[in-house]
Amino acid sequence: MSGVDQAVLRAIPSLPKVLLHDHLDGGLRPQTLLDLADEVGHELPASTADALGRWFEEAASSGTLARYLETFDHTTAVMQTADALRRVARESALDLAADGVVYAEQRYAPEQHLAGGLTLDEVVVAVQEGFAEGEREAAERGTPIRTGTLLTAMRHADRGVEIAELTLRHLGSAAGGSVVGFDIAGAEDGFPPERHREAFQLLHDAGVPVTVHAGEAAGLASIHGAVHACSAQRLGHGVRLLEDVERAGTPDAHLGPLAAWVRDRRIPLELCPTSNLQTGAGASIAEHGITALRDLGVVVTVNTDNRLQSATSVSREMELLVREAGWTLDDLEAATVAAARAAFLPHPVREVLVEEVVRPGFAAARG
Repeated sequence: MSGVDQAVLRAIPSLPKVLLHDHLDGGLRPQTLLDLADEVGHELPASTADALGRWFEEAASSGTLARYLETFDHTTAVMQTADALRRVARESALDLAADGVVYAEQRYAPEQHLAGGLTLDEVVVAVQEGFAEGEREAAERGTPIRTGTLLTAMRHADRGVEIAELTLRHLGSAAGGSVVGFDIAGAEDGFPPERHREAFQLLHDAGVPVTVHAGEAAGLASIHGAVHACSAQRLGHGVRLLEDVERAGTPDAHLGPLAAWVRDRRIPLELCPTSNLQTGAGASIAEHGITALRDLGVVVTVNTDNRLQSATSVSREMELLVREAGWTLDDLEAATVAAARAAFLPHPVREVLVEEVVRPGFAAARG
């Protein structure tokens, strides 16, 4: 794209960023994966960090969500002890802080980390300890970050209520690495969110915020179930909401009832451009639905999904939107403010994040 604002590109690394959709088991450092695999005797498809990073990106770029999800067999295999979980969480916080992320919500499925004998509660405690360590180290390095975790139930399994109860036991909004909400993830097509209606009702009754993976591999029915049957406060991905828009990208665009519901009730979309291209939910960054949805007035946020599989960061996602979709500094700020205000934090804390961290950081970039 011609006319790319080079000043914006130069500013991106130092901009304050808010990340709402990032999987803990999708963000391991390749060298850490090698180290942990060696400890447990797990065979990996490559023997050097560079080669392993390339393998993950290539395997995840097959064009289908099912193939993409297969790559997690390797990452979860090495995350079965408390020490491994602490290390991965600590490094994740440090890596995000180094990218300018000031608040991050990371999600993971505790039920996938029990093969080494840990209980669900022990998994959560280990991850929280790792994030707390990472927060302390990041602050010492001058790159402070706050983290919150979303406990995820695998949508094809039947442990939704159990993970919802686990969420309630560990819920907290003050401590480092605290649990702030609930999610369901995994194979979307064929496993509608309504299967976990009881879990969502339990959390709603307790006043716990939830997000739902919807509108990535499955279409409008998945989104409808998430917002109507499960009352999701946010949508993980949601890019296929565009299927309910006629003449999208034109001045004559018309929103159908579901798209209008999401827009009018300000339900934020946790969009992950690079990941969506890898799984076939978009053709290019320029054509990705994030820009058309933004122009329609839908609340959009910029996320990474899985930094290892997508070889990405929040800075890279922002840079791609500027280079290929014509985003401006104002667009990046609007999406970042939207993410901060959609965070599963108390309202006063969100407003402090917006007014004392995000807006001043963008103002400094303009200056």
